[in-house]
Amino acid sequence: GNLAEAFSGLEKLPGTKILAISNIYETEPFDVLSEQEDYLNCCVLIDTELAPLELLHRCLELESRLGRVRKEYHGARTMDIDLLVYEGAGSDTEELRLPHPWILERAFVMVPMSDIFPSHNALGLDFDGAYQEVDKSGVKLYK
Repeated sequence: GNLAEAFSGLEKLPGTKILAISNIYETEPFDVLSEQEDYLNCCVLIDTELAPLELLHRCLELESRLGRVRKEYHGARTMDIDLLVYEGAGSDTEELRLPHPWILERAFVMVPMSDIFPSHNALGLDFDGAYQEVDKSGVKLYK
């Protein structure tokens, strides 16, 4: 339900349209300090008129509306929306790093990205080598 609400919220952003949604994958929590249920992960490709930082702020607002409360680093959450890549833009500030700095280390990101970008080139980010090497065994197609 939360994912459906997130998709709907993204589609309602000004000048924004969803172009593709990956399969949904189930994974164990990653780099967490407390017990948590498994995560559901997917990637969404959008076309937007929003600038990267404005898009980030709108996504953080959407997370909040979906019940996200930030209490601890990588703590349990109802929703986590990350900007992974943005065509034609890069950023290296504390608030926004594009492309996302850990894409090439995380199977739970690369597997759903490969659904949308089967060539393993996401808007200029070539992740083929990392995709071939990363352990994907913990990334399971959700029901």
